[in-house]
Amino acid sequence: MVYPELLALVHRRLAEKWGIAATAADHRAFGGSVGEWLAFPDSAAALAYLKRFYKLVILSNVDRANFAQSQKRLGVAFDAVYTAEDIGSYNPDLRNFRTMIDGLQRSRHPASDILHTAQSLSHDHAPANAVGLRSAWIDRRGGTAGSGATPPAPEGVRWDFRFSSMAELVEAHRADLGG
Repeated sequence: MVYPELLALVHRRLAEKWGIAATAADHRAFGGSVGEWLAFPDSAAALAYLKRFYKLVILSNVDRANFAQSQKRLGVAFDAVYTAEDIGSYNPDLRNFRTMIDGLQRSRHPASDILHTAQSLSHDHAPANAVGLRSAWIDRRGGTAGSGATPPAPEGVRWDFRFSSMAELVEAHRADLGG
């Protein structure tokens, strides 16, 4: 099921659960809204900076069409894009991570060169741990209790770096460069 269909289904189920009147058109509209979602304010500038030093790769649960809309907002060309639509499964399925790693290795980028950078401990960092990737946790919740919109982190999940934003990651990189 591609992401817009999945979101439409979730929207319908939540509306039913919460007793909210919603039409099939409402469900489809929500399902098709991903390309309209705003990026975090620091993302575009941080990605543009990081692109000067690294290859940028996307591993995402969205579909190609919605990612294309998000990419326009980010204003940066990614070196590779792996979506759930392409792979046929959603994170945290290890197949997603293995597909990305295999693709990057074919492009002469070994797994040891990959720094998986993401917010979700359960959808991103736990599977990154399982396949042996280093990771940077973008902890945008800033220590707020709970797990937000994602499931609680599995026991033992770890990360190599922790930043409160992509901007903070960029500042750490600049400091490492000596300026």
